[in-house]
Amino acid sequence: MPAFLFAMQPKVNSTANDKDAKSLLFYFGTAAKTSKGTIVKSAIAYDSNIGYGFDSNSVSNVNINPNSFSTTKPTYFSVKVPEGNYQIEIVLGSTETPSNVTIKAESRRLMLREFPIQKGQKITKTFNVNVRSIKIDDQTNISLKDREKEIFNWDDKLTLEFLGEVSIQSIKITPKDNLTVVYLAGDSTVTDQDVEPWASWGQFITNYFDDTVVVANYAYSGSSLSSFKGANRLKKILLQIKKGDYLFVEFGHNDEKIKGEGNGAWGSYSELLKEFVQSAKDKGAIPVLVTPTQRRFFNENGTLKETHGEFPVAMRAVAQKNNIALIDITKMTTVLYEAWGDEVSRKAFVQYPANTFPGQEKALDDNTHFNSFGANEIALCVVKGIRELDIPLQKQIKKETSDYNPNKPNFISSWTLPMSARFEIAKPDGN
Repeated sequence: MPAFLFAMQPKVNSTANDKDAKSLLFYFGTAAKTSKGTIVKSAIAYDSNIGYGFDSNSVSNVNINPNSFSTTKPTYFSVKVPEGNYQIEIVLGSTETPSNVTIKAESRRLMLREFPIQKGQKITKTFNVNVRSIKIDDQTNISLKDREKEIFNWDDKLTLEFLGEVSIQSIKITPKDNLTVVYLAGDSTVTDQDVEPWASWGQFITNYFDDTVVVANYAYSGSSLSSFKGANRLKKILLQIKKGDYLFVEFGHNDEKIKGEGNGAWGSYSELLKEFVQSAKDKGAIPVLVTPTQRRFFNENGTLKETHGEFPVAMRAVAQKNNIALIDITKMTTVLYEAWGDEVSRKAFVQYPANTFPGQEKALDDNTHFNSFGANEIALCVVKGIRELDIPLQKQIKKETSDYNPNKPNFISSWTLPMSARFEIAKPDGN
């Protein structure tokens, strides 16, 4: 971490304990007292010069109490930190009121879902967040699409988003270099979708791993294996990935559109899959191939149309021939959508009538991209796939995560999650 950032934190812990010495601690409240960190006694807007504050025009949503801050509207708190993996310890609760807290990190990665806290309770929750930059070396950067350049995932700070009925007493941020890192390479069905109502499984699976794991999601909308590599994202992953980490690879939706000699399922697609998984193995990491999610297109008899051609078959063949772990999400989502049926399955996708959101004059009718409910169901499918593989990661899934059966899926009537304040009507790239 840059020296100037620690210098401007007046009370950062400087004990002999190395873990605490590296931590940034924030205590909230007009009566808060501590010698170990920074006391935030007023609702201050984020300022890069001081390195912390309430972000994204949410400062007016914040009430500063004697020993906490509270809010009932979407609120963002950001801290300027360098690239790395961080363990976040948050003390929640209030002596005045009960709480029900949802926490997302960076671009809407779910970390805590609707956690209830009784009046007078004080509870600490811990989770891990990956913070990254586009920089590879002095000459090379990751290539970002224009829509990515202003999102939380690629700025120079760690952003926490608080939703629901929130009371926060303190936040502790500690660099952690001994976590199991799950790297994700994929397209719009995997990426951290920055804005509502779009969502992907990569930003929900974060909620199902224990505090020994962090997810580093490099997927982006519209990507194929070749464009992902060409944007230097594979190069960036391979510079960081270490023995015992994982590389999950899910492509297909956009690879199908690449025509010409040498391309196709059995051409460049298969060859690049081999390159991705071998590169991870060479670093001592464990690659996992994930077949593409199905599109929501039904036949008249209620069965799902196959729109991916031979691409899932080709990925299965690469996995089998090269002894690579595989999660068959194509098969699972076929079962899942057919279990819901044509009409009910719409509730898992971005399908909303006109005027559901401000400025949305036309209906949203997307059969590829998920809303938060659908993305969470796909994440549960991936969790099911991990549990069925002979890899250590299965033991790092939270014990309270229930078994999932795509033939008996959840329904949106039982799903609640506070929506983020930021939204965009334009659909993500890819289809």
